[in-house]
Amino acid sequence: MNFRDISIDKLQQLKTLGELRGAGYQPVSIKKELRNNLIIKLQKNENPFEGIWGYDETVIPDIERAVLSMHNINFLGLRGQAKTRIARLMVNLLDEFIPVIYGSELNDDPMNPISGYGKKTIAEHGNQTQISWMHRSERYSEKLATPDVSIADLIGDVDPIKAASLKLNYADERVIHYGLIPRSHRGIFVINELPDLQARIQVALFNILQEGDIQIRGFKIRLPLDIQFIFTANPEDYTSRGSIVTPLKDRIDSQIITHYPKSIEIGKKITEQEARKKEAQEAIVNINEYVRDLIEEIAIQARKSEFVDEKSGVSARLTISAFENLKSAAERRALINHEKKTTIRIADFNGVIPAITGKVELVYEGEQEGPGIVAKDLLGKAIRSQFIVYFPDPEKVRKQKDHNPYKKIIDWFSDGNEIDILNDYPDKKYEHLLNEIPGLEELVNRYLKNTHAADKLFFMEFALHGLAEYSMISKKHITTGLKFKDLLSSMFTAPNPGESDEDFLSDIR
Repeated sequence: MNFRDISIDKLQQLKTLGELRGAGYQPVSIKKELRNNLIIKLQKNENPFEGIWGYDETVIPDIERAVLSMHNINFLGLRGQAKTRIARLMVNLLDEFIPVIYGSELNDDPMNPISGYGKKTIAEHGNQTQISWMHRSERYSEKLATPDVSIADLIGDVDPIKAASLKLNYADERVIHYGLIPRSHRGIFVINELPDLQARIQVALFNILQEGDIQIRGFKIRLPLDIQFIFTANPEDYTSRGSIVTPLKDRIDSQIITHYPKSIEIGKKITEQEARKKEAQEAIVNINEYVRDLIEEIAIQARKSEFVDEKSGVSARLTISAFENLKSAAERRALINHEKKTTIRIADFNGVIPAITGKVELVYEGEQEGPGIVAKDLLGKAIRSQFIVYFPDPEKVRKQKDHNPYKKIIDWFSDGNEIDILNDYPDKKYEHLLNEIPGLEELVNRYLKNTHAADKLFFMEFALHGLAEYSMISKKHITTGLKFKDLLSSMFTAPNPGESDEDFLSDIR
């Protein structure tokens, strides 16, 4: 009978080396183990990387080829591209349980021990050597590379306390305290942000990757470590904080390049999956697909903005945090107004500004503008981009006097009318204000037929923001919300009470 065919329950009943041998157990390297289990999943058309979106035709095939080739892997990509998440999912390709010599700190295989403890135990007890079963979740180790990481952390060091307590001299191998890498024997070991590791520490990895030798304080120990190494790195790190030394790069078999979502739909799936859900909030706040599209568009605009450092990247965490803040802004408004149900408005997007400012790395020009102004600019560009998905392009209809669908709205503002949409207006007042503007509801009814009543209000406000982004009306930020008015008159008006000079100047640029 094949050892792999034995049920988990029966496996765990095997308690000694003799029983393990009797069951037909044969050691398998971790890379071979990963390969075998991936083959089974591919043959069954199972996805070993559930929850990873947008990589089906790019990154995942590269990973599968690397595993089939039994390679160590480096994931190279900007922040927020699921590099660490993928590394953690590799655990699913391990056998559920493996046998280890009971009490071994290096997870010794009972049939192939590598430590002094393991070899001594087998020599003393033979087939009666006690074994234990190690779950695959215990076979994953992860270390964030920081400049203070030492050789002792990764490889090990002499432990004077152990020497004193066991009354051993420093020539005895038993005084060694092993680091994270030897303790990851027969497992997956991940080093995140590899370039941040000092060059002299990277050098210490050479022999481990290639020959399996380690050297600790004069002890040259031949430890044929069996480890699947996975590294992650940001391309910017190669020129900024540090670099991966060339001989180490040469020893990492496959370098896999990750990327950001290539469509809004993929971005929405990631955001929906990762955003924290609160039952009470879900019961109060109604969210439509248009809102989700706009959130993803903010990240798209940030990744191509002249104010944002392209090399640093814009993490998927921006859209996740922004989406959470957006729902909370609507929930807060509903709670203040004692409303049991509400729908997200464009005005609620004011709540996503804090999620943007902390997630983007600005270039010099962006720093000069200020993070708040840049965040508002990104939101404005997202609205501008999404506006023409639902309504005619204002640039194309601007000169059409008789067939301009925005004429009634623009004329109303040109007559000196203005409107304030405050962040915390109750739903009834919000609806009343939007219905006051002639042509606004007509515009939505014309281009978005059969739209739900709550969504209709969303698009009515969306139309105002879109027209402002195309400079057909004026939009000014005030302390508690937004003011919409005629574009020409706004150029000759001093800042309003509650409106900062910064916002005033940014709005008339």
